[in-house]
Amino acid sequence: MIVIHGAGRPPVWPRRQLIDGIRFRVRTGVPWRDVPVEYGPWGRIYDLFRRWQRDGTGHRVFTRLQSLADSKGAITWDLSIDSTGWRAYQHAAGAR
Repeated sequence: MIVIHGAGRPPVWPRRQLIDGIRFRVRTGVPWRDVPVEYGPWGRIYDLFRRWQRDGTGHRVFTRLQSLADSKGAITWDLSIDSTGWRAYQHAAGAR
């Protein structure tokens, strides 16, 4: 039996280019339609993002990159919470 990998039409947009489009969108926060066309069509970039989001690939990539950065000491795990800007209404404490 002969198995042919990659049968079918070759992709027009390389996956690396689409991933760079996802990175651009996540980094800048622009709407999907405003991702520069040099990364590929915004619809293809969004489709890849959503597919990876649904099947858990995006989460696995993020946690792997995070663990690699943590092992190199590139992440500072400091946490600071300033409660001076928080306000609880009187009803939050059970007052009438």
